[in-house]
Amino acid sequence: MKVAVIGAGAVGGLLAALLDRAGHEVVVTARGEHLAAIRADGIVLDGGYGSHVARVAPAETLPAGPFDLVLLATKAQDADTALRANLAGVGTAPLLVVQNGLGGIRVAREVLLDTPLLGGLALFATSFLSPGRITVTAALPLVLGAADGTPRAVLDRVAAVLREALPIEVVESLEGAQWTKLLVNHVNALPAITGLSVQQTVADAALRRVLAASLRETVGIANRLGIRFTGLQGIPGWILPWLGRGPLAIAASLPRLLARRMGDVPNPGSTLQSLRRGQLTEIDFLNGAVVRIAGEHGLPAPINAGIVALVHEVERTGEFFIPAQVAERIRV
Repeated sequence: MKVAVIGAGAVGGLLAALLDRAGHEVVVTARGEHLAAIRADGIVLDGGYGSHVARVAPAETLPAGPFDLVLLATKAQDADTALRANLAGVGTAPLLVVQNGLGGIRVAREVLLDTPLLGGLALFATSFLSPGRITVTAALPLVLGAADGTPRAVLDRVAAVLREALPIEVVESLEGAQWTKLLVNHVNALPAITGLSVQQTVADAALRRVLAASLRETVGIANRLGIRFTGLQGIPGWILPWLGRGPLAIAASLPRLLARRMGDVPNPGSTLQSLRRGQLTEIDFLNGAVVRIAGEHGLPAPINAGIVALVHEVERTGEFFIPAQVAERIRV
């Protein structure tokens, strides 16, 4: 199968490498030093999914298709620009949007009116800390779901192809899975604010309290909107609504569980990785999406708004906060 990956960063680079190892013909887009490194040495993969050097075809934009499948794995804030720059390559192939946060499918539908759309949620954890190199710190599945209007046969066909490369879970409700993944991604913001790993932020009592408060606030908003969470990563969907109704200790159980599953290798989280590369983060599509959706429905979201403000401050200044400063700025 001929597969294109738009955005060969931590997630896209991993998927490209695994698909190459499974025997597919893979074309990727990248920029700058990362593009140069892939051209020279391929995508060098190591960690939880094993080692592999993927000799993929790299370019700044996709060549004209046809492709059998296209993956969009850019940061959420770059999705619209990336899709429009690669329209000739995308063509009519099914598009799998693999991004954190909410809104990726909506953006893709605005650009690609008739393309079959799928959503992918990366439960695996990867680090992309140097050009051309991808390290897997948690070898977990990729979750797939179909966007409204996409035939189930397309979802099943894409799932079958991707299962040749890595573990795949298929969900019936993409929206419910996206909200559950949004909760999982709440662990990314505090590392970006403090410069600490996910495991370190969860281990710190003050930071864990802020994180738990942000989770409880998000679940409370989802409950008000009637969102039905989908179970992911061994977390039953039915239990998540209770995180928005009980004490912080209950909400804190989720990040403790996630940190344990990440193991001992320090995981910086995707938001901190963006900062380390000198890039803007996707915080507006993570905690910021909670603030936006809450505002659209006249609901307050002060904890998530405070977290978003601190991440943007780090983006502007390049200076991290110590845990006590975070606790002072975000009162729980």
